[in-house]
Amino acid sequence: MGMVEDEPGPARRLPRAQRREQILAAATEAFARNGFTATGLDEIAAEAGITRVLLYRHFDSKTDLYEAVLDRFCAVLSDHVAEPVGGFTDASIDGLLKAATADPAGFRLLFAHAAREPEFKARVEQFRADITAAAHLQISQVVADEAWALWASCLAPTAAIEAIIAWLDAGQPDADLAADRVRHVIAGVITAAAARPGLDCLPPTT
Repeated sequence: MGMVEDEPGPARRLPRAQRREQILAAATEAFARNGFTATGLDEIAAEAGITRVLLYRHFDSKTDLYEAVLDRFCAVLSDHVAEPVGGFTDASIDGLLKAATADPAGFRLLFAHAAREPEFKARVEQFRADITAAAHLQISQVVADEAWALWASCLAPTAAIEAIIAWLDAGQPDADLAADRVRHVIAGVITAAAARPGLDCLPPTT
């Protein structure tokens, strides 16, 4: 039989694992909204509908809680995005979109906020390095100039992530077409990297 926690007031008693998930969901929303520094544990406890004392039964500190929130979303990400050993593929884009749809606040937290937090940016930078290397596996086969292939390999995953965040911000329009739209963005990056010197890519101005 699982542990059940008592807490004062009208809040329901929940099994420990369920209470922890409730806290993590509330913390994800709060951290994604205000960032690590500006978010207090009292705010997270209030959003979760619990006391600060109960929150401390699950997490030793705000840093501990933030790490757990990142771990929670990384688990969501790993459920949808395969290890990038075969390149940054269409399946990678589909997986990123599914992860963003499943947990929009977690997606924003990992990719838009955590990289700006000195304590947590290393894990975001490692993830970006992995997908940059994966992108390079494919882009280097299309873009002959190695310097521009590296440029496109750095930019394409970033463009995909920013495109997905913009899609979330726009209210997730045309979900069935979203992956195709993101692929067009990446195709534009690769086209730019492979463009011949002197090729006029922009339409003439009037």
